[in-house]
Order: sequence, then structure tokens, then C-alpha cells
Amino acid sequence: MRTWEERMPRTALELIPLTVATQRDAIVAGAVDIALVRQPIDREGLQLIPLYDEVPVVVMAADSTLSAADELDAADLAGEVLIASRDDVLGYTAPGTTTPAFEALETTADAVATVAAGVGIAVMPMSLARLHHRKDVTYRVLRDGPVSSIALAWDADRATPLVDAFVGIVRGRTANSSR
Repeated sequence: MRTWEERMPRTALELIPLTVATQRDAIVAGAVDIALVRQPIDREGLQLIPLYDEVPVVVMAADSTLSAADELDAADLAGEVLIASRDDVLGYTAPGTTTPAFEALETTADAVATVAAGVGIAVMPMSLARLHHRKDVTYRVLRDGPVSSIALAWDADRATPLVDAFVGIVRGRTANSSR
């Protein structure tokens, strides 16, 4: 954002939150010019630049015995209630965990709130744990959990000079470098 504002001071950059379920549709429909997307995503008609993999974490109540460890393995989760939400991006299951007796929660924020009540644990990418952080929850890295890959994506038929400029910034090109 800062680099964009420095190089393109007359062109506002609007950030629009997207769900995983709507990320591709938003690009194809032209609701956004370019997006940070969570993979996998149907690549047909899209340009995609892989950026990084997000570390999975276990979100737990702040007073959970699991919080004594610096990092966790799937085996450490045995006996825990594993809470998932409808917008879960990992679809993680761990042997020895149990499914809650209630329906899947609507959002990740709902899952974190339920975890805060001491009902169970949730597994998600670290960025989502940070986004939904609360004083009554904590998280630990899940060493053998699934990573979530992040990419930059845009409609291949709608590339514009501004999209090219943004891609250049993401790729680390300086203001004076040429393609």
C-alpha cells in the first residue's frame, strides 16, 4: 500500500475484503481488478503469481493446557473438540479429535468466539488467527498442519497499465526499473 501511494499518489487503491467462496467470481465479474487469493482456485482465464504459504495454527482458549507448548503436532490435539466454520479455508481434520455436537458455525469469527468460551479448538492460517485475535484466545503453530497458499490473481483479458504497475510493485520492481 505504502509503495503504491508513493508511486501512484493520484490513483487511490481501494482494499475490498473477499471471502474464499467469492474471490474468483469477484475477479471474473470485474468487481476487483486484482486480488490476493487463497489457493486452490480455478485458474482458467486468470493470471496468477504465487506469493507465499501461510503457516497453520491451532487457536485455543487462553487458559488451555495446549498453550504450554511453543508448537503443536496433530497428535497433541487428540481428545480435543475440533471446531470448523462454513468459511473454513483449510478443511483440516486430525485423528483423535471429535466433531462438535452443534452445526458448523457461519464464520471464522464465530469459531474463534466459541473457542474463547472453552468449547474446543480451531485450526486456521496464522493471518486469520491474527485477524480474529481476542484477549481470551491464543494460538500455536501446528507443525504438521496444511499450509494455505496465497497468490496474486487477475483476469487475463482485463490487464491494464495499473494492474501491471501493481504486479511490478508486488514483484519488487523499483520505480526506475522497466519490464
